[in-house]
Amino acid sequence: MTTVTDMVELARKSCVLEVPATVGALGEIASFVLRLAGAAGLDKGAAYRLRLAVDELATNVVMHGYRGGGGRITVRGRSGPGGVQIVIEDTAPPFDPVEGCLPPAHGVPPEDRRIGGLGIHLALTSVDEFGYAHRDGRNIVTLTVKAEGTDRCPPRP
Repeated sequence: MTTVTDMVELARKSCVLEVPATVGALGEIASFVLRLAGAAGLDKGAAYRLRLAVDELATNVVMHGYRGGGGRITVRGRSGPGGVQIVIEDTAPPFDPVEGCLPPAHGVPPEDRRIGGLGIHLALTSVDEFGYAHRDGRNIVTLTVKAEGTDRCPPRP
């Protein structure tokens, strides 16, 4: 049985996964994220939102950042009763996902829309908190999904 003390300790300890930046490693990243979501007790919807965001961003690192030319992706995660925080790091060329984000083009038929960017929009709107930095030659993306009921300021009825 997991105690509150165990959950607090888990939240302090970071888990790390380092994988090659290949399409084949995306499943391993998704499993890592879902294990953290399970450890935090995230409901299915929150776990899905987190996995969707991480999968979209990691896929972009593989396909557009490294362009299939090799590289590594480091995924760090913390989970606890408040939710899950994931940090994705890579050494691909600098890319701020917020700058690549396209809002949905309402009223424009899908065949006339510009290709690309919508996945990033979905990823960024799927998480509760998002951050990007480029430090020491590394892209560092931070994503947080909070557990249900942890919002300090719940909406008024």
